[in-house]
Amino acid sequence: MATDAVHPMHPLPRFPDGFLWGVSTSAHQIEGAADLREPSVWDVFEAEPGRIKDGSTAAVACDHYHRHREDVALLAGLGVDAYRFSVSWPRVRAAGGLDFYDRLVDELCAAGVRPVPTLFHWDLPVALQEKGGWLDRDTAAHFAEYVSAVADRLGDRVKKWITLNEPAEQTLFGYALGAHAPGRQLMFDALPVAHHQLLAHGLAVRALRAAGAADIGIANSHGPTWPASNAPADLEAAAFYDLLLNRLFAEPVLLGEYPDGMGDLMPGDVAADLKVIAEPLDWYGVNYYAPTKVGAPQGTEIEFGGLTLPAELPFSVQDIEDVPVTDFGWPVVPEGLTELLTGFRDRYGDRLPPVVITENGCSYEGVDDQDRIAYLDGHVRALHRAVEAGVDVRGYFVWSLLDNFEWAEGYARRFGLVHVDYATLARTPKSSYAWYRDVLRAQR
Repeated sequence: MATDAVHPMHPLPRFPDGFLWGVSTSAHQIEGAADLREPSVWDVFEAEPGRIKDGSTAAVACDHYHRHREDVALLAGLGVDAYRFSVSWPRVRAAGGLDFYDRLVDELCAAGVRPVPTLFHWDLPVALQEKGGWLDRDTAAHFAEYVSAVADRLGDRVKKWITLNEPAEQTLFGYALGAHAPGRQLMFDALPVAHHQLLAHGLAVRALRAAGAADIGIANSHGPTWPASNAPADLEAAAFYDLLLNRLFAEPVLLGEYPDGMGDLMPGDVAADLKVIAEPLDWYGVNYYAPTKVGAPQGTEIEFGGLTLPAELPFSVQDIEDVPVTDFGWPVVPEGLTELLTGFRDRYGDRLPPVVITENGCSYEGVDDQDRIAYLDGHVRALHRAVEAGVDVRGYFVWSLLDNFEWAEGYARRFGLVHVDYATLARTPKSSYAWYRDVLRAQR
């Protein structure tokens, strides 16, 4: 366990009383124990040659399933208020699958750490993918049934819930571009995936309310869109990107409507579905990593964030110059978080509920990870500037507690406050772990 105190150059400003400090993980990325659950779309994807850059799988990952007590001790030592994890739908479908989450929630409560489960973090059961996955409307109804079962089992101890994680990435990377499971390359024919996930979210909110839940949110990924220039073609491309990655997933939830006629492209009785999708939330979760600089299409493939974007997209994604980058090549722009939150406040007004930052983090190598400390320090300060500007922010979760299986990147990227030796599975708290621990002590 890390013991050396790590202090930033200047103390961080104080956040309001009751502000929730936490860390996040997801089931498929850390749990392992693949033999004790049904297969997910990611198991199939990982088995296809060339899909995962280092050829690895998440069959063992961090073996959190068997080592969760050790990981809960790390959480307790860190001093976080809350732990955001995800419940594996494929595990719940297996015999006794909820028993693991029963044990985990009990351990968290005993350690004084609030459990905050995310009910879907990309690991769709293969059995549902074979029926169409998120292209099939029935998947939303199946999701609501699963949510009810989880809430009935855990709701006596779990008081804060997240329905979906990043439906935008599931739509874009999983079904439009094929870079993530299930590996479909449907381009704009993937739009029904967005609608059915949003419908699943609304049905899940109703199921949770029926089970007595009173603190429900969603974890949507968002970032400012920066036009490459003031040229009309660049402004038009940036507006379309912002529509596709930000507004398309925020406005049905917050406003009960699709932006700019996008509802005409969605399947089913969209007007009726939007009444479900817009079920009132107690808070709105934001996963923030960086802004995106967008310009007019360039007619060539573009490498972006480890992905190859096809030439036929109606926009191009460009490098943000003169800023540091992480080991993943992602730009480090803390002020983008302030811009995003104040922009959302200005755009949505009183339709925006209190905000929780459900993910923010970075990939850097090394145990003495001073670059991660600088990254987190800068983003927490940027978050406080948003609070000072009048945005109602109620919490902040670092991604991630542990180094883990980073989807198509395999084990090549390390986002954790705790280093994991994938050969031995030994955990070693990094300097950033001690820094965050000291931040939390100072905030109290």
